[in-house]
This record gives sequence, C-alpha cells and structure tokens, in this order.
Amino acid sequence: MKKVYFITDAHLGAWALEHRRTHERRLVSFLDKIKDDAAAVYMLGDMFDFWYEYKYAVPKGFTRFLGKVSELTDKGVEVHFFMGNHDQWCTDYFEKECGMKVHCEPFLTEIMGKVFFLAHGDEFSRDWKYRILRSMFRSRLLRALFSTVHPCISLWLGNSWARHSMVQHKIKGDTPFKGKEYEDCIKFAEKYIGNHTVDCFIFGHRHVDEDMMLDDKVRCILLGDWINIFAYVVWDGKTISHERYVEGDAVQIVSQSE
Repeated sequence: MKKVYFITDAHLGAWALEHRRTHERRLVSFLDKIKDDAAAVYMLGDMFDFWYEYKYAVPKGFTRFLGKVSELTDKGVEVHFFMGNHDQWCTDYFEKECGMKVHCEPFLTEIMGKVFFLAHGDEFSRDWKYRILRSMFRSRLLRALFSTVHPCISLWLGNSWARHSMVQHKIKGDTPFKGKEYEDCIKFAEKYIGNHTVDCFIFGHRHVDEDMMLDDKVRCILLGDWINIFAYVVWDGKTISHERYVEGDAVQIVSQSE
C-alpha cells in the first residue's frame, strides 16, 4: 500500500546556514528515497527561508529540490505545499511549473480512512504583535507595493530579515516545548475537537517534535523541522509513525497503531 508523508520547516536557502547546498541535497535525498512508495507528500510550510514570487521572476536556486518535486508530481505523487510565515508570498509558480497543490489556509482532509487537520501553525499564535505583523504580510495592498521594488533589492531585504530571525534563534535557542497548556497550536486543537471530528492534528512552525494524545482518540503532532531534527510523519493506512531521517535511514521517534 502507498504511504503519505508529512514534512515541514526546511528553510531552504537560509543565509544563516553554512552549508546550504548540503542541506538541500539531504532533503532531495529523502524525497528520492520515498518517491516509489509515496501516494502524497504534505509540506507544512517554511520549506523556503524566504520566497517572494514576481509575475515574471522567482528567486534563483532550489533547482534540485524543485526538480525532485516535479519528478514526484510527474509520477502521479500528490505534493501539497502549505504557505508558512517565511514562504507565504507565492502565487502560481509552484502549481504551474512543479505540479504542487498550494494551500494558504489550514486544511482538513480524510486520508485513507483517517481525518487529518494540517496547518503550518503560525496562524494560531496568540501573540497580538505577531498577529498584526502576519496580517501586514498577508495584505494585498502591501504586497502589491512591495512588488514594485526591484527583485535585487526586495529579495536581499527578505533574505536579510530571514537571516536575522534565524541568527536570533541560534543565539537564544528555539523555544523548547512549553507544555500543552501553553502551546498555541495545541490549545487551538483542544478547542477545535469540541465541534469537529479529527483523528490527527499535524503542525509545523514550532521546530520541536512532540507527539501526544489530546484524548483517548485524537492525536496531535508538532512535527519538528528539517534543520536540526529532520523529522517526518508517515501514514500507511494502519500506523502513524513519527520518524527522523538520519544518514539515509529512518529512526523512529514514536508510532501508534491504528
């Protein structure tokens, strides 16, 4: 039986990463390994550290990654791309050139008999300052104004901002798991299941890998990242496995038989 894979937060092209090409090759190697048994791959946001798409221009680079994605979609593998807070400025390039399905909002879907709620996760932040900043980044007016800036300047600004953000994370360290009662995604999920049927929530954004049961039936996974953790989830119709990709091998974090 074919499998469905979930990954998130690769931050490809990050100026703060010393070996960007090696970083991209590792992700491409993973996609190459799963291409024959994958029915679908869900990329839950921030796959690029910064992406801004003009009508007639896109950021240079990422040819190995986008080429491998195109190979998967040409083989009939569904590849779903979720906009994160670092790569939300895309239009139709991924769909037309690479065959990906692009999602700008959380996605509720049934996959092989299980209902999954999928999202990057930043949209559930309760930090009012971040919510204002996010609404500005999503503003059509501000985006149209930014598009008038020459790509040489705008892409430099975007990558510089993203680099500063990652450097600050390296200095301070990523915020560790704060506990169920303090994690915004988990609080949202606990409230959401009061009125909806969901078997498993999967979120990106937080760069921590946590796997828990919200009650005796509903599972919630903070997926981790592809910078330090290299975590992914695979669903084969029977088992949801939370694993890590290490030197070409899968190291299981936790799994649950369904």
